[in-house]
Amino acid sequence: MYLHWHRRDLRASDNRGLSTATDRGPVVPVFVLDPTVLEHASPPRVASMLEALSALRAWYRERDSDLVVARGEPSAVLPELADEYGVDGVTWNADYSGLARDRDRAVTAALEDEGVDATSVQDALHHEPGSITPTQGDHYSVFSYFWKKWRDREKADPLESPPAADLADVAGADLPSLADLEFDEPAAALPTVTPEAARARLEAFCDEDVYRYADERDYPAAAATSRLSVHLKWGTIGVREVYAATEAARAAATTEADRDSVVAFQRQLAWREFYAHVLAFNPETVTENFSGYQRAIEWRDAPDELAAWKRGETGYPIVDAGMRQLLAEGYVHNRVRMIVASFLTKDLLIDWREGYDWYRRKLVDHDTANDVGGWQWAASTGTDAQPYFRVFNPMTQGERYDPDGEYVRSYVPELEGVPAETIHSWHDLDDDRRTAAAPDYPVPIVDHAERRERAIETFERARGE
Repeated sequence: MYLHWHRRDLRASDNRGLSTATDRGPVVPVFVLDPTVLEHASPPRVASMLEALSALRAWYRERDSDLVVARGEPSAVLPELADEYGVDGVTWNADYSGLARDRDRAVTAALEDEGVDATSVQDALHHEPGSITPTQGDHYSVFSYFWKKWRDREKADPLESPPAADLADVAGADLPSLADLEFDEPAAALPTVTPEAARARLEAFCDEDVYRYADERDYPAAAATSRLSVHLKWGTIGVREVYAATEAARAAATTEADRDSVVAFQRQLAWREFYAHVLAFNPETVTENFSGYQRAIEWRDAPDELAAWKRGETGYPIVDAGMRQLLAEGYVHNRVRMIVASFLTKDLLIDWREGYDWYRRKLVDHDTANDVGGWQWAASTGTDAQPYFRVFNPMTQGERYDPDGEYVRSYVPELEGVPAETIHSWHDLDDDRRTAAAPDYPVPIVDHAERRERAIETFERARGE
């Protein structure tokens, strides 16, 4: 008999760790509420975790098994459970943050001290860190080179769910509530996070939206993205199942443009793995710049501006729409994530770690590797980052990617009914025209042109130029 320790793999299908355990004997499914992990959690993510756990527990119960839920340090809890159920070993699916790897080393040592086999399985990525490398070095720091190898590597097929006969007849305890875990109810309206919802979203995306992804993914009002990020975060769907569905969509495409659009989406799946590889070999980048500078970057301490950015009250409509989407849904469209991150790190010249921390607290799909990679990209401090002198202009970005102002009006009610031309020229309007158009919407808190020049000068000083 084996334990399978669920973590960020809250599903039974296409689960390599669970499959490995069932190959070795009847399986006791376990989830451990780890206090160290919960210290870094937030209401949106914990709410989604509990929803996914409830669905997973129901799946096991339908097969006359159950999900055993425990609370405590895994290195203490898992040996106790292994002894209680008399198992030969414990399996789990690998994670790649520094925190996760420290935890897994401690669990492995504790289990082996008790004579229990400990098996970590590669599941969350198609290609584990260290498997795609340059001629010299342990990982790529330029995505384009990584992508060329990633796309040509063979991908494993999805795995079936284990049959009921492979599951142990056990009884689990009730799941805790948010209040039990000392979290407030999230203010955001969150998506459904279950394997059924994930599969439905994947099927809908691959039936239609994937073929317009390349052309429309940067337009937030178009709703042409997959919205699978939260499901990949919690593992309510497996990466092999996602890739297989996109390959089927590519095979069904009737034009070269449609096939290219599918590949454009697959490229984003590769970005996800690229950042996981970078984090695996550079765990310190959660708190430190990936790219070294001769001098420290002179980040500003501007609490009022930071607070205005968090509230979505900067006076730059596309920025404010993105920040209010975050508060309303626990999610931000990817193009808008880049715009708001550039505004914080360049226009406001506020440390990217402030933005990362806010995202960590508010995003339902927060993923350490992706968010660290994205924030450091925007701040020009990361691997394969945008050049420091490339500063997104929030007005032109809004005009280009939300030309009709539809996305802005969805999240900024003060601008409801305001013509798109007025929205995109808000920074240039005088006080009388602003008052006439939208009296409750704030004036811009900074002058973009001035702040752009200052940001470039600041980065040049840090580079020793």
